[in-house]
Amino acid sequence: MSSICGLDCKKCEFTDTCGGCMETKGHPFGGACVKAMCCQNKGLTHCEKCLDTSCELEEQLLAEFNALGIQDMAEVTSLNALKGSFINLAYTLQSGQTVQLLEDEKIYLGNQVCKKGSGRCYGLAADESHLLVCEYGEGGADAEIILYKKRDK
Repeated sequence: MSSICGLDCKKCEFTDTCGGCMETKGHPFGGACVKAMCCQNKGLTHCEKCLDTSCELEEQLLAEFNALGIQDMAEVTSLNALKGSFINLAYTLQSGQTVQLLEDEKIYLGNQVCKKGSGRCYGLAADESHLLVCEYGEGGADAEIILYKKRDK
């Protein structure tokens, strides 16, 4: 198997369940991978051909996350490809209804950033159309939506 984004498939713990990025045309777990879709939209077969030193999509998303001005959130300096099922937390709305905002099969770009002066963390996730910032305790406990918005592309 080979990846579009440059991840080493041999070092991945999901080789048994992943269909391979190149083999599935950017849908390794059934859902789209945001990095693969970015490359394909530019007519590229591999991310490293996009820019020599950094990913244009990652840079744009980092700027968008940092521009949000969320209090107690450190500057976001990197994003990782994350499988939706790992970061798709359940949120309880004011009505008592529980919702999940992400797709388990999709690959997002995101990160975890410690909340300053707290034992809680901010979880960040983005795809081609949305930004999500949530706050949670250890192991994803007591997750709260801080911001979920459509991206200004």
